[in-house]
Amino acid sequence: MASLAVPPESTITYESQIPYDRARIRAAAIYCSDGRVGEHFDDFLQNGLGLPRYDRVALPGGPACLAGHPQAHLEEQGVVDELKFLVEVHGLQRIVLIAHQNCAFYGNRLELKERRLELVQRADLVRAAAFVARVTSINRIEAYFARHVDERILFEAVEV
Repeated sequence: MASLAVPPESTITYESQIPYDRARIRAAAIYCSDGRVGEHFDDFLQNGLGLPRYDRVALPGGPACLAGHPQAHLEEQGVVDELKFLVEVHGLQRIVLIAHQNCAFYGNRLELKERRLELVQRADLVRAAAFVARVTSINRIEAYFARHVDERILFEAVEV
């Protein structure tokens, strides 16, 4: 039996106390990389949807890059490549798309005013879901909108 190579103690910076689980759950989430809501997204996906260890695709605006905006063409290409890889290698069967209220991607990159943001984001979730289904052939795609209420984040389903 081969022994595992463990680096000398002096090179170890941190050891996670979370046990490693090899099983794949065959689901991925595409969401905004805004660090202020990252833990909320994890909580929702893991506890609200029961998706521990989901594959993550996080980038500014999240699924916005899959909704046909010319300002996000390069991001679209990269995310499509990642999704195709994850479908092939990780056997994805389910994809969750999440947009969040007051996303800076929409305000800065797409130059939308606040009163239109949510309408465009919800429409983008529908467009992104259709696009993902077309390029991956996955038919289990869900979309959610994360809303700030006081100091909490509430997740609302968006019909796709």
